Amino acid sequence: MTSKAALDRPLQCGCCETAGWRPGVSALDAERVPVPRVSESSPESTRPDFLPTRRDDPRQPKWKDRHAGKEAMRQQVWSLLKSTAGAVEVDQPDPEGRIPCFSGSAQAANVLAGLQIWLSARVVKCNPDMAQCEVRCRALRDNKLLYMAVPRLSHPSGCCFIELDPTELSAKNISPSSVALWQDAFRHGRLVSFSEMRPIDLVVTGCVAVSRDGSRTGKGAGFADLELGILRGKKLVSSSTPVVTTVHPLQIVEDGQLPMEAHDTPLDWIITPFAGIRTTLAHPKPSGAVDWAAVREDQLLEIPALKHLREESSGL
Repeated sequence: MTSKAALDRPLQCGCCETAGWRPGVSALDAERVPVPRVSESSPESTRPDFLPTRRDDPRQPKWKDRHAGKEAMRQQVWSLLKSTAGAVEVDQPDPEGRIPCFSGSAQAANVLAGLQIWLSARVVKCNPDMAQCEVRCRALRDNKLLYMAVPRLSHPSGCCFIELDPTELSAKNISPSSVALWQDAFRHGRLVSFSEMRPIDLVVTGCVAVSRDGSRTGKGAGFADLELGILRGKKLVSSSTPVVTTVHPLQIVEDGQLPMEAHDTPLDWIITPFAGIRTTLAHPKPSGAVDWAAVREDQLLEIPALKHLREESSGL
């Protein structure tokens, strides 16, 4: 187990360093990414140039005030991390508006890798944030098929995930650290449709604040819950699929402080650099697919997959 003194020193996960992450530049701040490789069976209509950019200030996102209670908890955690020496990576000093890239993220990935839910998983879905960079590397090193969400689910084809197959990467002499960042995952991975995906054994999601009762919140945009709703609808995850996150201990708040809505998926496990914490799962997991009543108009306009699914569900 990693000592508390070790975590007082700001750490940068080795995979990010090897992959050439530039200090102070987050993955979502990139101006341009390569066009992803797509399945040979995909039609030409799924192959447009995809050059996502981040034009909004992460500290003032358009979804900031959608839920006052959740936003208050996010601001509380971001402020605590910023005011605590060594809590965030030295090259990303301001976590506000982001999934915090916390110190000890590599150790947390090691803790997760020792749990039975990890050892028995063959297919892992992980968010693309920097805080879970080492989790993605570890999945590939442990020979697990990895699905990484397209940032903001924004690919115009409606495909939401990049598939990274460790066997294919190894055959091409591509190391896990070479696909640590989502830009590089686009270069070396494969954009897949839902019909091409395998059932997922373990979901890793990025969080800003969590509690031991299973409550969680991300940046506030709702992408994680939309992803899980879509995956449930496609029978790629179920209520028994474990959902976990890796966080700094300061991101854990008291039970009952984080509001949870009907479409929010609670955590089964919270992983810190020191321990794996099994939650009490005080909130039920959603059983259905996308909760269309909770989907906002701007999400339908900006996330092609939602538009396609809405048309499917309406029989259009």
